[in-house]
Amino acid sequence: MAEKTRYDRREFIASAAMTIAAVQVTKAPAADATGSTASPARNSFGLLKQIDAGLLNIGYAEVGPADGRPVILLHGWPYDIHTYVDVAPILASKGYRVFVPHLRGYGTTRFLSTETVRNGQPAALASDIVAFMDVLKINKAIIGGCDWGARTANIIAALWPERCKAMVSVSGYLIGSQAAGRLPLPPNAELQWWYQYYFATERGRAGYEKYWRDFAKLIWQTASPKWNFDDATFDRSAASFENPDHVAIVIHNYRWRLGLAEGELKYDDLERRLATGPVISVPTITLEGDANGAPHLDPSFYAKKFSGKYMHRLIKGGVGHNLPQEAPKAFAEAVLEVDAY
Repeated sequence: MAEKTRYDRREFIASAAMTIAAVQVTKAPAADATGSTASPARNSFGLLKQIDAGLLNIGYAEVGPADGRPVILLHGWPYDIHTYVDVAPILASKGYRVFVPHLRGYGTTRFLSTETVRNGQPAALASDIVAFMDVLKINKAIIGGCDWGARTANIIAALWPERCKAMVSVSGYLIGSQAAGRLPLPPNAELQWWYQYYFATERGRAGYEKYWRDFAKLIWQTASPKWNFDDATFDRSAASFENPDHVAIVIHNYRWRLGLAEGELKYDDLERRLATGPVISVPTITLEGDANGAPHLDPSFYAKKFSGKYMHRLIKGGVGHNLPQEAPKAFAEAVLEVDAY
């Protein structure tokens, strides 16, 4: 990569308005385990790591023993790695080596080149994680995800099953296509996707760029109406949206889904395969919160998409869309169980 296009990490570390620290590494050393039992607002991953993988310099948290069985946990929008800030220590205490990367457009993750397309299509996000696994020499891992992270986990399990030992997916099977995105839904269902249509307009893009903080908090409140998160909890994750590519990635993701933005040719074959709605063969547990205010399907609609050993669980107690952060013990228990399948 030409020097003029490579990411200047020193400038990044100096200028990033983050509440968490980052440190550059070229390979994964032993993890810094955290067993914090602090309240969610104060708990933190602490020192993050940075590593070049594919098109990105990826910022990620790593906890647990260096020789532990690998688990990769993927966040969604508008959330960040702190979705798993209380899940990771539970798994680390059980001997797992847990990796929680910032997706492209979030936190301390940056593109290596200024010329790379700021592409938010699902196949691109999944390819990022496969590249991340390659560099860290993770041949196979348990992969868990929520929201965009669940979709990314689903894609890896479907297209690269040899890399996925087992999966925990919040809200089930989320693989889609542009063709499916063009199909009209009943009015009440369309209403739930209001922000997708807002983002389809230039007014929506400008609105998100100007009010991203208010926008994210509104989504947190509507998607998890019974989650009484405090300002410190929100602020900790909101810092990740100050990423310079965040708005571009989010807008492209939702416009791509509706067929209003093109993807990149190099992902066309992957997207064609995903458009068939491939069945997932790896062992899977799907989870749903009983108070999820975001659009989601009844599990009966996607149960047949899992051909391996499969279980679905409804997590009760007013649990919303950001299930791993709202019910970390339930999510961690699902990871432990699916590992035994």
